[in-house]
Amino acid sequence: MKIVSIVGRKNTGKTSLTVKVIEELTKRGYNVASIKHSHHTMEMDRENTDTWKHKNAGSKVVVGIGSTTFFNIRKEMDLNRLLFLIKYMDNIDFVVIEGFKQYNYPKIITSPNVRDKYTIKEVDSFAMTQEGVEELADLIEEKGHDIVDTLFANNCGFNNGEAIASEIRNGNLSIDELDKIHAYLSIDEHVVGLNRFVSDYLKQSVLGVISTLNLDDYNVENIDKIELIIPSSKESKAISAKCTILINDERLEINQFTNTIISNSIKGMINSIKTEDNVKVIDIDISNIENGILEDADITLKTNNHDVDINKFTQEILKETIFATVNSLKINCEIKRITIKVKE
Repeated sequence: MKIVSIVGRKNTGKTSLTVKVIEELTKRGYNVASIKHSHHTMEMDRENTDTWKHKNAGSKVVVGIGSTTFFNIRKEMDLNRLLFLIKYMDNIDFVVIEGFKQYNYPKIITSPNVRDKYTIKEVDSFAMTQEGVEELADLIEEKGHDIVDTLFANNCGFNNGEAIASEIRNGNLSIDELDKIHAYLSIDEHVVGLNRFVSDYLKQSVLGVISTLNLDDYNVENIDKIELIIPSSKESKAISAKCTILINDERLEINQFTNTIISNSIKGMINSIKTEDNVKVIDIDISNIENGILEDADITLKTNNHDVDINKFTQEILKETIFATVNSLKINCEIKRITIKVKE
């Protein structure tokens, strides 16, 4: 998803330019979303309509569904929250924003007094020709980018989205050079940046769990997009633990960053089984893996050096999730056995 903002003073042609840009991007075959920012109250339904009555009765969120669907929410939402929800709800290629001049997204400005370091083009909206609109669309294709906090390059392992966005605006970095992100995360309405490894790790782990479910019962034929919400989660802190991984009885070297992720993930999975209180040592062994098929693979689990008896369903979840987790590490061999020890 690529984002661009059109900003300028009042009566400088922002709306007419926004409409032209949306039309041109749509003509090129893109799925386009738009956001309009205003300092005034904006109503999506008329007075005395049914949805208006719902809102005035006290409803915090009113959803109208007919030939179109609209949401009327009783608060002003942060732009990044809106962008995340658009990404969550639909497969959008471009978001064209009218306004929000204080945010750090590429800007096309219609008046010189709003220029800042995020400006990629200043235009006279009233003199804009069709050729000029096409050139703007080309520029948006080149310099538009996703939510700033989700931008990563060169597997950097930390969130430096602002610097990466600047390189894109200045033409020193292209979108094609960025890491391919496989999952997006929001916690308490704040977008959390995930680099390639972490996003792939989450994706593979969730797919591992989902593969054990009977999706036919829910009329799911193909997995195109997974939406997961974890409400009211208790505060949790990263554990300080050492994770040792053996692949085919040979130790796999991992850095501290990867160690922390896998240790916390394994500890979280075992805590969900509720084996015993205060688990300090976890031993997992998955053997007899054939051609990546786990159905006939064997699994043993120990916590605090005690054997743990787990049912078939739990065995399948652990096997699929751990195998998917190891695959996210890009192992360059056929995996026949996985041995993991997590020790606090």
